[in-house]
Formats: sequence, C-alpha cells, structure tokens
Amino acid sequence: MYKSILLPIDLEHDSSWEKSLPVALELVQTFKGTLHLVTVVPRIGMAAVSLYLPEDFEAKALAHAAEQLHAFAVERIPEGIRGDSHVGHGVIREEITKAAEKLDCDLIVMAPHRPEMSDFLISPATSYVVSHTKRSVLVVR
Repeated sequence: MYKSILLPIDLEHDSSWEKSLPVALELVQTFKGTLHLVTVVPRIGMAAVSLYLPEDFEAKALAHAAEQLHAFAVERIPEGIRGDSHVGHGVIREEITKAAEKLDCDLIVMAPHRPEMSDFLISPATSYVVSHTKRSVLVVR
C-alpha cells in the first residue's frame, strides 16, 4: 500500500522522531517500501543577518546537516531497510511538502509538534503539511 514513506527529522529535537520513526519503520517493513528521511536547514533570511556570518555559512550548515542525518540513519535504521537521506534548504514546512512531491512519496509520517509547541495540539509546520500536500499524512502522537 505505501511504497515510499517520508519521515521529517529535526536533528535538534528527538520528539520529532521518537514516536514516528518506529511507526515509519513498521510500515516500510510491512509494505516492503522505501524510507526517505528529510531534514531542513532554514535559510538565513535577511541580508543584514548574513553580513555577520561567514560567506560559506549556509554551505557548511547544509553539509553538517547531511553528515548528521547520515549518522542518524546509520545508528537508527536497521539493515535491510531501503532508504535515503535528504536535506532541504528553506522554509521547513514547504521543504517537507516539496520533498514528498519530488520523491513521489505515498505517505508522510510526522510528529505533531516540537517541545516548545507543547501548548498547541498541532504545530504550524505539521498543520501546513497536512493541508498543503496531495500525499497522505500520518501524524503520530
């Protein structure tokens, strides 16, 4: 049923994957699918901010995120699971939906919020993904 599953990972917050990773792994194993991990490095934004950062800051941040995501996959994804790691760059919620479309994922499995969003039922990023993608979304509480 689900041949390609996208799992957004916030490398700074375990709550973004602690409950959703086991669910995604079970679905991938059940349907003999592919697991795509995605993390997003936000853009710096204003030019005034970038004046205070090294010229290659974003390139280094992207490379570091790719290394961290690879290490995450090696440590937590069992052998025999087909998959790949992807690093987006931009607005987190938009990059998640773009990745799902680009990778032709059948399902996005994600957590409802980050710790600082604990007062809300669902984060703005999760809400955006649920309402702006054509893909099925499983929010794991």
